[in-house]
Amino acid sequence: MVGLSILVECGVGADTYTYSSKLVHRFSEEVRKLRVSRNGEVWPQHRSLEYYGRLMNSDLQRQKMKLGPQFQLLFPSEGSKTMPLGNDFGWLHYMWVDIGTPSVSFLVALDAGSDLLWVPCECVQCAPLSASYYSSLDKDLNEYNPSGSSTSKFLSCSHQLCELGSNCKNPKQPCPYTVNYVSDDTSTSGVLVEDILHLASGSRMTANSSVRAPITLGCGSKQTGGYLNGVAPDGLMGLGPGEISVPSRLAKAGLVRNSFSLCFKEDDSGRIFFGDQGPASQQTTSFLLSEGQFVTYVVGVESCCLGSSCIEQTNFKAIVDSGTSFSFLPDQIYDRIVKEFDKEVNATKASFEGYPWQYCYKSSSEGLPKVPSFTLKFMKNSTLIVQDPVFVIYGSEGAVGFCLAVEPSGIDIGTIGQNFMTGYHMVFDRENLKLGWSRSDCEDHNRLPLAPPNGSSPNSLPTEQQNTPNSSGVAPAVAGRTPSSSAAPTSYRMPFKLCLTKLLFQLLLVSSNF
Repeated sequence: MVGLSILVECGVGADTYTYSSKLVHRFSEEVRKLRVSRNGEVWPQHRSLEYYGRLMNSDLQRQKMKLGPQFQLLFPSEGSKTMPLGNDFGWLHYMWVDIGTPSVSFLVALDAGSDLLWVPCECVQCAPLSASYYSSLDKDLNEYNPSGSSTSKFLSCSHQLCELGSNCKNPKQPCPYTVNYVSDDTSTSGVLVEDILHLASGSRMTANSSVRAPITLGCGSKQTGGYLNGVAPDGLMGLGPGEISVPSRLAKAGLVRNSFSLCFKEDDSGRIFFGDQGPASQQTTSFLLSEGQFVTYVVGVESCCLGSSCIEQTNFKAIVDSGTSFSFLPDQIYDRIVKEFDKEVNATKASFEGYPWQYCYKSSSEGLPKVPSFTLKFMKNSTLIVQDPVFVIYGSEGAVGFCLAVEPSGIDIGTIGQNFMTGYHMVFDRENLKLGWSRSDCEDHNRLPLAPPNGSSPNSLPTEQQNTPNSSGVAPAVAGRTPSSSAAPTSYRMPFKLCLTKLLFQLLLVSSNF
């Protein structure tokens, strides 16, 4: 078929207009002349193997759009559980991930405040990897070797993900990277590599099948600061909104929706799921953009409450960061909160050597006193009640004291860290730019398979509510109401603007099939 005409009848008042458009096949002679003359594109011969190959490739891409994400939930092949490893490892949450072919396991820290997944690799300056160096490990940690993985490939300087490409002498050389972190002059540097991350699925379509997901990671040959002193010795998984992060790569590949969840139990264990958009009953608040860009997870806190009273002028912006163990408040907000907390706590103030918090108290022989609840209020009356805002200090005979586990940030933005997320299923819905949360024991995801996202069929066509990740969804044309059986048949004419919308939609729909 070389061409096709579309006719759409529109009504304006008593007048009727007919609009038509001719469609041509993507490999027609008319298109060939235009494309070849503009950019010298090589054109497949009609009905040749390449001709049908290109058509088949286009059909496969379109089929992916119809199906939506391939999997409902994904999690690391070693399991969805995360674990804290105490002070030796900076109080962060960690999980085992498998990378490469054959797969090698790495114990990576989870960090929603950065983007890159990196592991120690071709080490020039790395943390010790021997289990004997750490009190909480029973096996040695691993070093990544790109040449030892058959699926490994260095990312070139010309690649769109290479931010330092302009510093390269040759566009084909491996892309260098450097990531500087806020704390203690901490950094990692090396080169970027493409390889496979091994995951498992939880879905109606495939029951716990293995998934080999293409990702970009940092081959970290040189670490500094905290990364040499026990924090993330075997690497770190950045979960930020940047294009290079694991959630972004999974969504762009069409494997899951552009969202993930973290859950932190009160016993300090937790879970992670990629593609999770949370339950319909969860509370939510919108992420805030920075100069129109979605660069990190920032939310707006409307006010802070202690017990049943909310404190005036305690609104602020906060970064939501799983890579921060404890939470921070802007200085002025901090001063108001701790003064009110000090009034309400019936305990003697004390100081404990080695602990960073300013407001600490002794426990009595009867144990810990009642501590007022700490609540963050957001827009639209959403609230997050911090389950346990204090850090209990233990001695040889049990609890000897406690501290309000909040510090002043020194800047005008705060940080919601892990201790404020404890007891919650936290959802980072990047697709809808929302943070969600609901009380959870972090075990509810064991009841897989779950219902499809948004209650729709896994195989339903994409609409405004169910777009394929990172694609531009086209809203379906709006049809007129179907007359009821008791109503006389009537002729329905679309409004003028809607008529043109339908014409454009049909043009897009039909042309994509050519």
